[in-house]
Amino acid sequence: MAKTTEKKKDALTNEFNQTMKPVSLWVDAWRRLRKNRMAFAGLILIGFYVVATLASPILPIYPYEQQVISHQNLPPSIHAAGQVMLKARTAYMKQVVESEGRTEFNDEEKAQIASMEKDIQTNPEHKRIYLLGTDALGRDMLSRILYGGRISIMIGLVGTITAVLVGVIVGSISGYVGGKLDDLIMRFVDIMYSLPYMLVVIIMMALFGKNIINLFIAIALVSWLTLCRVVRGQIISLKNAEFVEAARSMGAGTSRIIFRHLTPNTVGIIVVFSTLMLPQFIMSESFLSFLGLGVSAPMASWGSLVSEGANVMELYPWQLLGPAIAMTLFLFAMNFLGDGLRDALDPQSKNKL
Repeated sequence: MAKTTEKKKDALTNEFNQTMKPVSLWVDAWRRLRKNRMAFAGLILIGFYVVATLASPILPIYPYEQQVISHQNLPPSIHAAGQVMLKARTAYMKQVVESEGRTEFNDEEKAQIASMEKDIQTNPEHKRIYLLGTDALGRDMLSRILYGGRISIMIGLVGTITAVLVGVIVGSISGYVGGKLDDLIMRFVDIMYSLPYMLVVIIMMALFGKNIINLFIAIALVSWLTLCRVVRGQIISLKNAEFVEAARSMGAGTSRIIFRHLTPNTVGIIVVFSTLMLPQFIMSESFLSFLGLGVSAPMASWGSLVSEGANVMELYPWQLLGPAIAMTLFLFAMNFLGDGLRDALDPQSKNKL
């Protein structure tokens, strides 16, 4: 009876005296997000990408840097690599026979086919299966796409985390304190905005070399600027609200008001903005890798794989389509999830879903 009484005290009642269970902001947002089919599908797809890329070292795939020269440019197939090689070689030799006006293979060609068949039976490497084909060095495209996804997603996360940490702190302080400090911070942000981003990255890569650490630093340099302005605007609109005045009257200090009262009220827009920024950072890295300023071999990212595939797309289209489709699906999923989170966390759209 005591537990029942406590539950009734915690519950709310409507005008019909019906018990209503209170729902938190995040529970309500989750329910509304699940009703958005595209956003929820994007969330599931992103979860699949994250699990697949993180689990790539233990998946039954071949090492992304391992080269098998005899398996160069093999098309996607569910058959063993040796069978695919033999079929391609036989088809080529048949074209040669037809072009010379012959009806059958000569002794030398038959010997070549017999040698290939024997090698296929004895060499265990020819029993490999490449579901997405191989590249010009005989490396497994599926493995390189998965490991490339790890690099691309990691770069997106680094940029997003940097933007959140630096942008929220600087934007909150600037918006709440105001005055000369606000003017100083905003002028610094304006100066950083005026710098040509790609030129800065190119100079950094030229001075310090092409490696993934320098790429992280280059992306982090300007990733926080936009979020800083967004958070500053939100803080300015909230700093004179009643709950802030109540906190001041109770003796709360500046840091407590900023990080315990104001910043939590901007979490919704920070989460939404973060999901929309992550694809931008991935696209920036892909563009840099396409220009040859991204990660260095043997490591790969989706951008570098697309760059390599674009050079041979007419002869070996699978080398371009695989990473391009993987990156496109992930970016679409992130954008759908960002739009869904924006609707789910927006109080004015409560009745729309």
